Amino acid sequence: MCMRINDHIILGEEKLNDADMVEITVDGKPIQAKKGEPILSALLAKNIMINRYTLKRKEPRGLFCGIGQCTCCAMIVNGKANVRTCIVPVEAGMVVETQHGIGGGEIRGI
Repeated sequence: MCMRINDHIILGEEKLNDADMVEITVDGKPIQAKKGEPILSALLAKNIMINRYTLKRKEPRGLFCGIGQCTCCAMIVNGKANVRTCIVPVEAGMVVETQHGIGGGEIRGI
């Protein structure tokens, strides 16, 4: 089952359907993604559901709000921790990593 977002509330339908495919690296593995789609959408299209693990209980987290208000989709992107992948667009060559705990960032309570 493909969970790619084809009609984004902000990015729209046309922009995503006409997007060029680019390669990003996720946890050391290359995947194809649509340039400009949210990183989270590219991950869901490849059935990658876990974005991070909580600090205290090591519980998996993934898509929750999808609009950048929570921190469930936070990952390390190009070396920067706590990036909300639901609102950051894909760019060619991105390196995305599953985040464990706070990932060295400043966000608390995640």
